[in-house]
Amino acid sequence: MNQLLRGCLGFCGSLLLSVCALSPLPAFAQASKTDQWIHVRVESKDNNGETVKVNVPIEMAVKVLPAIHHEQLQGGKVHISKGDLKDVDLRALLDAVRSAKDGEYVTVQSNEDNVRVSKNAGYLYIHVQERKHPEKTAKVESKVEVKVPMKVVDALFSAGKDELDIVAALQALSSSGDTELVSVKDDENTVHVWIDSKNISD
Repeated sequence: MNQLLRGCLGFCGSLLLSVCALSPLPAFAQASKTDQWIHVRVESKDNNGETVKVNVPIEMAVKVLPAIHHEQLQGGKVHISKGDLKDVDLRALLDAVRSAKDGEYVTVQSNEDNVRVSKNAGYLYIHVQERKHPEKTAKVESKVEVKVPMKVVDALFSAGKDELDIVAALQALSSSGDTELVSVKDDENTVHVWIDSKNISD
């Protein structure tokens, strides 16, 4: 779970730094109230109790991402190596999910994890609950909830065979209205990712 959290924070941090470096200050002031913003809020549960908030206009992110060339992220697209896919045809899976009826596709319940993948009303839902010490306690230590519009998933896979188009996904996301995207809760941090038309985090 910490690896997922670090990846999320690393991406958001890189995006924010790129926005600050490549965009003139007046660009923030010129943003319209109707523009969609992507928000990331991370609350640490350690003794310092630090809270980090990142607010970036999606329109600005769409312009900045193509200028980033770092490891797998190149020109707004993320390259996926065959080793990462582990012989799984993601496009075939996407086509199957897209054409399938709404319902709960995967349910896994064990002493260590509870996983549920479902589709409903044009959204793909992923819920994961992880127990770090199932033999000692039944308390859920980590919880991940993801809600993604299917049109965003389609846009994400609109690039080449081994690529994810982040820019296209953000463009599709900007037309989805106010949406809760990701919620992560564990014994170290709470992470919340969402989009709305506000230029500040609540």
